[in-house]
Amino acid sequence: MEVDPTNSLPRIVTGLLAIFAVALGPVAVRAETFSPWQEWNFDQEQSGVLPGQFSIGTLFDGRQAGDWQILTTDRAKSPPHVLAQLMAKGAEHAYKITLVKEIVASDLNLEVAFLPIQGNADMGGGLIWRAADDRNYYLTRANPLEQNIRVYRVVNGVRHLLENFNQTIDVKRWHTLRVIHRGCDISIFYDDKQVFGLCDKTFQTGKIGLWTKSDAVTYFDDLQVQRLK
Repeated sequence: MEVDPTNSLPRIVTGLLAIFAVALGPVAVRAETFSPWQEWNFDQEQSGVLPGQFSIGTLFDGRQAGDWQILTTDRAKSPPHVLAQLMAKGAEHAYKITLVKEIVASDLNLEVAFLPIQGNADMGGGLIWRAADDRNYYLTRANPLEQNIRVYRVVNGVRHLLENFNQTIDVKRWHTLRVIHRGCDISIFYDDKQVFGLCDKTFQTGKIGLWTKSDAVTYFDDLQVQRLK
């Protein structure tokens, strides 16, 4: 039977387009969109108090979880102010937490700069996200005493280690921690270098915040969040 090439051509083209559509996946249909960045550089805030957008959690014994306040310092990453956690004492599992009141996000791009100041039992600090409250959240933190970066899920105030990465952390300069979380996929970056890639489904949405532990005194600056859609 003789085949008419003019009738076959449309079917060939249609087949090729279908193959390309499968190969490209959802990106070919809908590009990912992003909300604008929200940023806190703390430079317009009053020194000596906690910004109104932030709340402080409670320790396991009911006391306020840290002395969080705006500090004027020439060591600020973006002068003149930082948000500092200044309580230089605390038990081993005293988690010093501040949360942003009005920000609730699921998929996000979250970043902060931090400067370790002092600490004998613990040092450094971290980022909190998808927090239901001050006892249930994801956490990534950098500790110069242990020279490592870790990511945890915290459930009812108890940390569960998800990943550890050994990293030299210089206490004399500012560093950045960054989280990109889409669905269950979590990517953690330290000073713009990816150190973790993992999946966890414990928390679906929640607040963002900052974290230190025990006797660590830490300065934070240039907190930024972007919702991913």
